[in-house]
Amino acid sequence: MRTAIYPGSFDPLTNGHLSIIQRALQMFDRVIVAVAVNPKKVPLFTEEERKDLIRQACPDPRMEVDAFQGLLVEYAKARGVNVLLRGLRAVSDFEYEFQLANMNRKLAPGIETVFMMTGEDYFYVSSQLVREVASFGGDVQALVPPNVWKALGAKYAKK
Repeated sequence: MRTAIYPGSFDPLTNGHLSIIQRALQMFDRVIVAVAVNPKKVPLFTEEERKDLIRQACPDPRMEVDAFQGLLVEYAKARGVNVLLRGLRAVSDFEYEFQLANMNRKLAPGIETVFMMTGEDYFYVSSQLVREVASFGGDVQALVPPNVWKALGAKYAKK
């Protein structure tokens, strides 16, 4: 079974992320969306909230949502997966992603990185930008799945 891991913070999931997941499901038999948990960062959504939002936005049985800490290649080895899927929005993403891919190849030569371009409708969208705009009451409805838009509204209504 061809499986890929699509890692990220997904804080929050955007339509750009969703586009990559849906397109990856056309290329792979199974996609593991791996929520990166960084204890040094304070996310807007908890690990469980992020996982639930992803599952609700893309209820495909071929997609699994999981979380990991530490090195991505170690997580991939533990899961028995040798393909990492990374999304690219712009040329500026490529340089950083290229460095990560080469470091991952050095750490785990049997694991390959596959790059997928984000759809042209979402190349300017990042989770950080969505959070910032939403925090000021800006309309991000067209940039995130409906369940995420509702969750953002609930989070920022509390603040």
